[in-house]
Amino acid sequence: MPSGHGAITLAWAAATDVGHRRQVNEDSFVVEPPIFAVADGMGGHAAGDLASEAVVRRLGDVISDGFVTPAAIGLALAQAAHDIAHLDGTALVGAGTTVTGMALTVSGDDPYFAVFNVGDSRVYRYLSGDFEQVTVDHSVVQELVDAGAITRGQAENHPDSNVITRAIGFNEPPMPDYWMLPLEPGLRLLACSDGLSKELSDEVIHQALAAGRAAEETAAELVRAALESGGRDNVTVVLVDVLEVEPGA
Repeated sequence: MPSGHGAITLAWAAATDVGHRRQVNEDSFVVEPPIFAVADGMGGHAAGDLASEAVVRRLGDVISDGFVTPAAIGLALAQAAHDIAHLDGTALVGAGTTVTGMALTVSGDDPYFAVFNVGDSRVYRYLSGDFEQVTVDHSVVQELVDAGAITRGQAENHPDSNVITRAIGFNEPPMPDYWMLPLEPGLRLLACSDGLSKELSDEVIHQALAAGRAAEETAAELVRAALESGGRDNVTVVLVDVLEVEPGA
C-alpha cells in the first residue's frame, strides 16, 4: 500500500474454527488494511456472536486506503458498545466481547502498527528471533500474576482463568490499551482469541511464527494445532507479515 513517497508491502491471513465443544463460533475477525483484528464474544452469554460481529463491523467502517488513528479505533469501539447495548433480547443478561488487533497508523513521519486490546485475546510479536506477547490480559489471573500472588504457569490452570476484567459491552464504556510498534521488514504479528493461547504454550506459538512459512500456511497450522491440543473453545488467528518498508513510507 502506498504511503508518502514510499510503499509498505504486507501479507496477511486469517483462520477460524468452532472447535470441538462449541455449537456456535462466537469469534469474528476483520482483515483489511489498515485494520487486522479478532473479537471473541463472551461464551455463555446471550448473543456473544452478535457482539463480536458488532465490533468488527464498526472497525470495518473506519477502513480506508491509508492509515487510521488510535482515536478512530477508540470511537469505533465506543460505537460498537452502543450497538451491543441495543441488541435484541440482551437487556437483562447483557452481551459482550473482547477485541484485539493492530491498525496501520503514523506517528511523526513514520509508519507504525497501533496494537489495541480489550479483554484476554492477545497480540504476539515476532522479529529476528525475538518473540513476545505485546498485549496484557485484562483478567483476574493477570492481576494475580502482577501482584505476585501466582506464577504465570499457575495462571493457566487457575479456576478463574476465564474471568476477564474488561470487555466491549455489558453497558460499560470500552477502555482499550494501546501499544505503538514501528514497521520493520520481517515483523510478524499474530492476533488470536484465547481458544489459541489457552491450548498452545508460548513456546509452541513462537516455533510456529519462527518457522518461516507463509502467512496463510502458518495461520492454518496454528488453528490445527489448537484443535489437536483439545479445541475446547472457538479458535481464531489473524497473522500479518511486514515484507517491505520503502524509504519515505
